[in-house]
Amino acid sequence: MSYIIYGAGGHAKVIIDILHANQEMIIGIVDDHFNEKEFKGIPVLGKSKDIERIIKDYPDVRFLIAIGNNSIRMKIVKQLEDFDVVWGTAIHPSVIIGSEVTIGEGSVMMANVVVNADSTIGKHTILNTAATVDHDCSIADYVHLSPGVHTAGGVSIGERTHIGIAASLIPGVHIGRDTIVGASSCVLSDLPDEIVAVGCPAKMIKNLKDKG
Repeated sequence: MSYIIYGAGGHAKVIIDILHANQEMIIGIVDDHFNEKEFKGIPVLGKSKDIERIIKDYPDVRFLIAIGNNSIRMKIVKQLEDFDVVWGTAIHPSVIIGSEVTIGEGSVMMANVVVNADSTIGKHTILNTAATVDHDCSIADYVHLSPGVHTAGGVSIGERTHIGIAASLIPGVHIGRDTIVGASSCVLSDLPDEIVAVGCPAKMIKNLKDKG
């Protein structure tokens, strides 16, 4: 398959490595803020305003968003809904995927990720380096599990939630949408939507619904 990567930053570097490891072809990069002609030796094809032209030039290409921010990834997907974009996935060859696992379009899995049986991974979700998702988990769209995150069996995570590096989640807990769990936190009970939680056990330190 041939791919175009949306984003020219550190996250893109990892996705480029994954695609190369899978011997996939990378046609080019799209980025609204990168003004060089090449990124990591790959041609920069243009910006988001050029997507319609790019799709016409490369009709059989698949797109991947290489941006770690969950809300920005979703915004880009929404911006491109009017175009005939085909989303790919990027899964490092070292990833272990169990039986009856569902993986949504646009999602990426970095090196040494493990996803166990009967789990669901949503669309445009990031499972970063060495993250593990045990059996019967439900990870919603636009979630980001940072490197070394471990979810036990039966965990569910809502849309756009970000789990910080090396956090751990015990069996069966639910984390709401748009929540941030801090690095190395231990989630021992359910967490609601739109909060920041840190510590062991993880406790709310900020309510993101408060705009003040």
